[in-house]
Amino acid sequence: QLQLVESGGGLVQPGGSLRLSCAVAGFTLDYSALGWFRQAPGQGREGVSCISRRDASTYYADSVKGRFTISRDNAQNTVYLQMINLEPEDTADYYCAAARSWNVDCRSGLGFHYWGRGIQVTVSL
Repeated sequence: QLQLVESGGGLVQPGGSLRLSCAVAGFTLDYSALGWFRQAPGQGREGVSCISRRDASTYYADSVKGRFTISRDNAQNTVYLQMINLEPEDTADYYCAAARSWNVDCRSGLGFHYWGRGIQVTVSL
């Protein structure tokens, strides 16, 4: 069993930056992939970015390519999402998730077994 705890969210102006962190605790041998997902008010869940624990292979949604960077620290069991040039459309609750294998669908979240409670990111003047 794993527990995931997100941090680093908040209010930022358009064009600003934030770095989200997700600490993974528990049976930390039990995951092979980590991902970030988001859900805006009234909308469905969207896969933002995923990363393989083994070789750092990554996936990015088209909407965030060039602006968001995912990284992981295996020793600290932490995954990060560096977000720059934030836009109002990035406003959402952001969730960290872990999967037991890299056989996942980063667009939908299918295959991810463990989820954090989420953290709010608001991009507004």
